[in-house]
Amino acid sequence: MDTNNKLFTVALVALTAVVGGLGVVFSVGMAVQSSTAPMTAVLREIADGQKKMDVLVAQAGKNDIKALESRLAALESEVRVLKAQPSHAGMPQQPQPPAEDMNKVYDIPVAGSYVLGSKDAPVTITVFDDYQCPFCGRFYPAAVEGQKAFPGKVKMVVKHYPLPFHKMALPAAKAALAAGEQGKFFEMSDLIFANAAALSDEKFKELAGQAGLNVEKFLKDLKDRDAVYAKVIEADLDLGSKIDVRGTPTYFLNGKKCNARTADDWKAQIAELLKK
Repeated sequence: MDTNNKLFTVALVALTAVVGGLGVVFSVGMAVQSSTAPMTAVLREIADGQKKMDVLVAQAGKNDIKALESRLAALESEVRVLKAQPSHAGMPQQPQPPAEDMNKVYDIPVAGSYVLGSKDAPVTITVFDDYQCPFCGRFYPAAVEGQKAFPGKVKMVVKHYPLPFHKMALPAAKAALAAGEQGKFFEMSDLIFANAAALSDEKFKELAGQAGLNVEKFLKDLKDRDAVYAKVIEADLDLGSKIDVRGTPTYFLNGKKCNARTADDWKAQIAELLKK
């Protein structure tokens, strides 16, 4: 390998080291914000990295490292800034949210929501769902099975909690409400969950047909009653924020948060309630 090629190779290695050094600086920047590690230890690591780069630069000579010099200068500038900052050793941890109180009973009104089962049932499952949330789709059938296992004794209430990063969750909630105008809310909900990966306006129309709806009326209700459905959903979102709903799905059993996720879990917890 001739001298120029050697210099090029060494310069390339040195450049890689510089990029790695910049990565260290970025990591330090993050550490300043969230870590309690002493800054002196972090700066020592940067100094060690600089020494290694100095060796590589010395091996490369002075002819082919002009491109590296500007990057080294930028790195040194970052190091000076970090050295000027006060040490964050002993910085307190960010406050954590309080632990869930699973025995707290929340007042959750049924009004405005569709109910599966007898409205007079002594046991109530309430769910805050997002139709595009994969976990909602996975756990919803188990809750329905738990409800149906105790005819006349358990009702299931659905509240809408569409998350903003699920673009079709809000339209899906409105589609379910429009189906409810024809008594097919839960049938439409089942179909929407089963097709959550392919939701679109055209898909809602297709699912309406599968649910046995008058498709023309369904589409008309979607358009004409959009503002009504929006208010229903907004009310559910407001309620959720008041009763510590932090994500989807969130289940409540007779007003208490519930972690049941399988049909057997639901049946066991419901049976225990019915003994009281």
